[in-house]
Amino acid sequence: MSTIIYPAPIFGPVHSRRLGVSLGINLLPGDGKFCTFDCIYCECGYNKDFRPKQKVQTREAVREALEKRLAEMKENGPFPDVLTFAGNGEPTANPYFPEIIEDTLALRDKYFPNAKVSVLSNATLIHNPKVFAALNKVDNNILKLDTVDMDYIRTVDRPTGHYEVENIIEGLKAFKGNLIIQTIFMKGTTEDGKDVDNTSDKYVLPWLEVVKQINPRQVMIYTIDRETPDQKLKKATKEELDRIARLVEEAGIKASASY
Repeated sequence: MSTIIYPAPIFGPVHSRRLGVSLGINLLPGDGKFCTFDCIYCECGYNKDFRPKQKVQTREAVREALEKRLAEMKENGPFPDVLTFAGNGEPTANPYFPEIIEDTLALRDKYFPNAKVSVLSNATLIHNPKVFAALNKVDNNILKLDTVDMDYIRTVDRPTGHYEVENIIEGLKAFKGNLIIQTIFMKGTTEDGKDVDNTSDKYVLPWLEVVKQINPRQVMIYTIDRETPDQKLKKATKEELDRIARLVEEAGIKASASY
């Protein structure tokens, strides 16, 4: 199984299917995975297989490394389209996340004022007031909602702590549209034979009704792009993703599909 463990605190830039030239900011340990989900499709592998020994990144370490890299890019290129908080797990789990967001916005304004600041989050910690406030400050507050079916969430996203999708939905509504919903669609089965196809109306229509209630400014739908720890998962087709995107657009919400 091929997995990706990202360096910390800065990696890239990489070309993102959804965001363009993206400079990655990894607030988690650089030697393993630290996440509140344990998704069967995660390119970083299963949590149990990549327990980190290092600690999460400090505010000072991130600020110094980010400024050094931005200064190099300013001189030598490439210019980033976006500074993206991602990496080896859930970025908002770093206890310094709110302060690091403040530093990053200031450095962005200094070096690349046209670049966006994005956070890729699984939304498990949005009820923390400081996390909520920090997410409201970034340009692209990208929050995951793969389905509204708890059985599917337990099978695929596999939260490591207490998780109630109804509470997450209420937390997403609290952003009052200042968010982007991110959803993966896929097919195949788990290694123990459970069907994980969420492209049918059984999953899409209830999800769509909740998306309408949340009323995000955009929905990003995508499918598997890299090798997954569960070997029996399959990509959703372009036609399936286009159909779902069209349903979102018909509901009056901007949608993009990444194949």
